[in-house]
Amino acid sequence: MTGLQQTDALPAKVKGRSQQTAKQPNLFSRIVTDLKRDKHLYVLIGPYMILFFLFTVVPVALSILISLTYFNMLEFPRWAGWSNYMRLFLDDDIFIIALKNTFIFAIITGPISYIACFLFAWLINELRPKARAIMTLVFYAPSISGNIYFIWQIMFSGDAYGIVNGFLMKTGFISEPILWFQNPKYTLMIIIIVQLWLSLGTSFLAFIAGLQTVDRTLFEAGAVDGIRNRWQELWYITLPSMRPQLMFGAVIQITASFAVADVAMNLAGFPSVQYSAHTVVTHLIDYGTIRFEMGYASAIATVLFMIMLGSNLIIQKLLRKVGD
Repeated sequence: MTGLQQTDALPAKVKGRSQQTAKQPNLFSRIVTDLKRDKHLYVLIGPYMILFFLFTVVPVALSILISLTYFNMLEFPRWAGWSNYMRLFLDDDIFIIALKNTFIFAIITGPISYIACFLFAWLINELRPKARAIMTLVFYAPSISGNIYFIWQIMFSGDAYGIVNGFLMKTGFISEPILWFQNPKYTLMIIIIVQLWLSLGTSFLAFIAGLQTVDRTLFEAGAVDGIRNRWQELWYITLPSMRPQLMFGAVIQITASFAVADVAMNLAGFPSVQYSAHTVVTHLIDYGTIRFEMGYASAIATVLFMIMLGSNLIIQKLLRKVGD
């Protein structure tokens, strides 16, 4: 009897499960339901997503595809496979120099400019509203100025009338003018200094805005929980509360440090002496806008994109540990 009862009960269980499965909506129905429920949100975000897809996703995908071809803007692209990348890393000595300069530039200017943006924003945030607004404009102004490179060209002019040469000769450090931008030993150093001067830009404003949104009651709760000084407040309260702004600033600074071109071209010329200020972006400009080797230029752009993407992923992992 017991065996018969179990045999009779089994179909009923299977039948109940099948009925429950039938009652549950499938994936397509859930998607349709979510679209109907959040249709206003999709309408609002739709224009941005369309523009992002057309002007970011599509160009990146096309660049990766073109990097596998030979394309000179006059003939239809011819499939080349990995030959552009093999030429880039095995035969192009100038690209290796540009890659080395870019990494040196990014390793120095990236972290320093990122930390400087936050520290200046943190200090300025402690000022009164009017003083804060004035100091924000003073620090942000260089990044939005037009052609400000002539200031540095005057400072590092290669004759005795240059400000730096005049000062060094007057104080007795040198006896004759230094050709700053014609000497490979000084070119990259000067460009790094200028880029750091220009680095208080969008990230700086994002950090100030983020500091304004930190909930002040968290500091009172932190004092109760044992936080005793400003550094502990910064690490355990301020930084965790600003993770979105910190992430945004990191992306901006990484992009700026790897995409150096204007400073090098305006100060050191194009090409620079012995390629001392040559970067990946200036190499890309050379092949993309002067030689019109679009397949090779797309390979350079793809390599730069992968470097930036990898750097951003590493920074995101590091920023998740802030406040832990």
